[in-house]
Amino acid sequence: MRKLLSIIVTLVIFSATQARADEGMWLLPLIEKLNIGTMTEMGLKLSAEDIYSLNNASLKDAVVIFGGGCTGEIVSPEGLLLTNHHCGYRQIQSHSTVEHDYLNEGFWAMSKDEELPNPGLSVTFLVRIEDVSARVLGKTNPGMTEAERRDAVSDEGSAIAAEATKNTHYRAMVRPFYSGNQYFLLVYEIYSDVRLVGTPPNSIGKFGHDTDNWMWPRHTGDFSVFRVYMSPDGKPAQYSKDNVPLKPKRYLPVSIKDLQKDDFTMVMGYPGGTTRYMTSYEVDEAMKITNANRIKIRSIRQDIWMKDMMADPKVNIQYASKYSGSSNSWKFSIGQNEGLTRLRTAEKKAAFEADFMKWVNADAGRKEKYGNALSLIEHAVKNRAEKQNAMQYLTEVFRGSTELINFAGQMTLLEETLAAKDAVKTNILIERLRRNLDNFYGDYNYPTDRTMTKAMIRLYMDDIDPVYWPDFYSLIDKKYKGNVDAFVEEMFSRSIFTTTEKLNAFLDKPSLRLIEKDPAYLVARSVNKMRLALQKDLEGYNADLSKGQRTYLAGVMEFVPDKTQYPDANFTMRMTYGKVLDYFPYDAVHYNWYTTLDGVVQKYKPGDYEFDLPRRLIDLNSRKEYGRYAAADGHMPVCFITDNDITGGNSGSPVINGEGELIGLAFDGNWEAMTGDIAFEPDLQRCICVDIRYVLWVMDVYSGAGYLLEEMDIRQ
Repeated sequence: MRKLLSIIVTLVIFSATQARADEGMWLLPLIEKLNIGTMTEMGLKLSAEDIYSLNNASLKDAVVIFGGGCTGEIVSPEGLLLTNHHCGYRQIQSHSTVEHDYLNEGFWAMSKDEELPNPGLSVTFLVRIEDVSARVLGKTNPGMTEAERRDAVSDEGSAIAAEATKNTHYRAMVRPFYSGNQYFLLVYEIYSDVRLVGTPPNSIGKFGHDTDNWMWPRHTGDFSVFRVYMSPDGKPAQYSKDNVPLKPKRYLPVSIKDLQKDDFTMVMGYPGGTTRYMTSYEVDEAMKITNANRIKIRSIRQDIWMKDMMADPKVNIQYASKYSGSSNSWKFSIGQNEGLTRLRTAEKKAAFEADFMKWVNADAGRKEKYGNALSLIEHAVKNRAEKQNAMQYLTEVFRGSTELINFAGQMTLLEETLAAKDAVKTNILIERLRRNLDNFYGDYNYPTDRTMTKAMIRLYMDDIDPVYWPDFYSLIDKKYKGNVDAFVEEMFSRSIFTTTEKLNAFLDKPSLRLIEKDPAYLVARSVNKMRLALQKDLEGYNADLSKGQRTYLAGVMEFVPDKTQYPDANFTMRMTYGKVLDYFPYDAVHYNWYTTLDGVVQKYKPGDYEFDLPRRLIDLNSRKEYGRYAAADGHMPVCFITDNDITGGNSGSPVINGEGELIGLAFDGNWEAMTGDIAFEPDLQRCICVDIRYVLWVMDVYSGAGYLLEEMDIRQ
């Protein structure tokens, strides 16, 4: 195994100088070996030690996981944190009411006492990364089944993580890289007191909404401001009035210097997932099943939500975050399918696979090692298609859309403790439920969900073979003569989970009989039964797929030694490097690399929920009141683009110049490169960033929260 790892590092080192500078999501401990030379030539003034160090404070200490799926950065010695508006959207929405609508009006704490706590929100700092491949893979052997291999890897990974965190408050995990050909230990420190400091209104932070999402040119002030707190003794702690602002190991200085085309840029953050080594068979599955289903189901879901959101301000607040999360992936899937078709990605991958197999078959040793890799993948993907399709429908319909059914399905443990007559565990579960009721009912509208449930049950019935129907469909057929509406009406009228009053009354006097007969719970249990059956049916195919992917990637690394084989993103910290750059998306079409506040006003549509603007912003722009944040030629910068390699999870990532200074926040990719997670297109791929000068202008000039800038190290 050590020989294989040596080959991997050698191949990557050999090819790093030949790779396009803008492609690749690099592991921080390998920057010195793989990237620093090219980065220095492009304009980086820092050393690899300045970026990632075990012994000294470095840039990695200023970059955090924000919540569970975004990135943020510390920008002051008082724990001030920047991330995207859409990353903080759930917290902004949770504090909003019809009377205090922070989503549409914005919010700024004018002192630390006014900052708003966010139960359940945390930020995570990376402590260190360590290659543990030899130890993990030493517990495996070629004769193992995939299940045996998975268990061996999991057990050893757990042991390594436990050793790494013994007698500390750190948390750790071992993650696979290169489809399980390599493993790294990641040690983290988590802070759970994170308070909302400020946010622009939707008309700035989400300007353009769905229409502009994934598009360039972009004019969105996609940022929000939080602060991390620690206990008085300097340790992570749950929210307390006694906590004090975090004293970070490192924070980013902020640059308001002019940007120019071709300036060096570096992005550090937590890209969620790429599948650059996906085969043609998997591309076909992604297009015809994953993306196609997501587009269809979410279109229906979002139409129902939007109708009720537009009709009622309260529902608009309740469903704003849900709608935003749903529509983001929905539009991404549309763009990805269009791009994969336009760029003939599956055909290109199939041609590469044919060349790969010619190379494999030309040598007996290679044929023995890699000969069955593609056939394993092809067999798994093609034979699991029907079940994979049903599984995705089950997830999108009954978990992603029907809220009452999904919520009722979380009562399985309560049913078990009631059945076991375990009063202690029952009381613990009941108290936990009571504490979290607001999380569900605060953002729940009974009539909206009732309409949605009718539509989703019918959709599943229309599109999925009856063999994969949960057994509650037989009840609809027999008792309700196939009348879905009548079934749903009775379920909602009888269920104890539709209102806090009903559920609290049940929790006051919990009854096994009531929960077992609750119609929403019965549907949820029926759905879960089908899910478990599908999971069991898919196990063998998924095992073959995993083995095929691991073997194929090991072979590809040997087959193409002149191409840099960086690991796919997996929500671990990565660094990418590139430059500020324009692009030509279509014949005779040129997109400049920056947008301006004049462009924001040009898109203004009074009363339009996507393109309305505050009068104050329009007036400030008309008077050119830009303060010290204007560009040298007088325009007010809003967004810019680079050719850095990013994906979901990078939202909120710091965009850093060659001096190690913050110049913007990454928040999106561009429409023409929606294939990027599967196949990087260097001429098209762009990272859309909000310019830090616009962030500071909104905070200072527009919002009057300039006192926050006094904490920052602003360089000009």
